[in-house]
Amino acid sequence: MRPNAEKSILLEIKDLYAGIESREILKGFNLTIREGETHALMGPNGSGKSTLANVLCGHPRAQVKSGSIIFRGENLVKLSPEERAKHGLFMAFQYPVEVTGVSLFNFLKTAYGSVKEKIDYARFGKMVRDEAEKLKMDPAFLSRYLNEGFSGGEKKKAEILQMMVLSPKIVIMDETDSGLDIDALRIVSEEINRARESFNPGILLITHYFRILKYVRPDFVHVLVDGRIAAEGGAELATKLEENGYEWVRG
Repeated sequence: MRPNAEKSILLEIKDLYAGIESREILKGFNLTIREGETHALMGPNGSGKSTLANVLCGHPRAQVKSGSIIFRGENLVKLSPEERAKHGLFMAFQYPVEVTGVSLFNFLKTAYGSVKEKIDYARFGKMVRDEAEKLKMDPAFLSRYLNEGFSGGEKKKAEILQMMVLSPKIVIMDETDSGLDIDALRIVSEEINRARESFNPGILLITHYFRILKYVRPDFVHVLVDGRIAAEGGAELATKLEENGYEWVRG
């Protein structure tokens, strides 16, 4: 598929060489995401998918050696993780961390006030409860410490809840489908599709597997092998990967 030139560019990565500390993992990576586009990034273990996610969110161990990352007209590398969030970038982590002493609700309230605006407590509470209900989350989770004692699926639902409340400009989803049973996968996918309709973010959906793409149809699919894009195409490319695996791309 060809990108729609009329849509504004949200994220443009050019000739990126980056890694974790001294180990080079991404070797000339290129990607452009426009407003409202959903891109799936697939690839085998060790290909560099999570490294890219860490670079984009500003993980302290991630190092950019050369190349450029422009996010909404700004040099992303020069922005702190907090500034990236305020600028409209949201990261759904593969392994969400537990935060003892901070409830999910208070975390959301603080995050909303930091990246969006100050909001009346009662109005914010209703908004969060409504979103949690759509995710079929028990309201009791809102008063529990962030991710503490949550199952893998509950942690992923909490991440999606954050996304829906914060309505970011671009969403990076690092293997959000991992650890989800079929019912949770369907619910999470429905919310991702609702986000696409309601606030039209650019989405980078990083995944190993085809199954989430049955529910969230991407506009573009990119296959990352050994730190470089080895193949690109539309949603049909994911089907080909499901049928043939990654060896045909390597070959």
